[in-house]
Amino acid sequence: MASIRNLKKDVDFLVDEVIGDCMLYSHFNQGKNIDEIESVLKQTVDLRNGLYDRINHPEGKTDTKQTKAHYKAVVNDLLTGVNDLFEQISKLAK
Repeated sequence: MASIRNLKKDVDFLVDEVIGDCMLYSHFNQGKNIDEIESVLKQTVDLRNGLYDRINHPEGKTDTKQTKAHYKAVVNDLLTGVNDLFEQISKLAK
């Protein structure tokens, strides 16, 4: 892991991409699936806040192996969470 700062930047970048896709979908499909898009946006914000909380408060601050495992789990949860959100948007676009 390079740094916590870069991890936070990655979280923000991916969350911004999901939000941007939601905005594009709502712009091109005005009036369709508004509730579902709002749900995806809420899930995105909840994901970001949860990941930031986990990044800022790691478990096992003294043990290096536990800290590395914690941040690897955070990265894994980031990627799977964002992938799930992108899939939800894709299902709405079909």
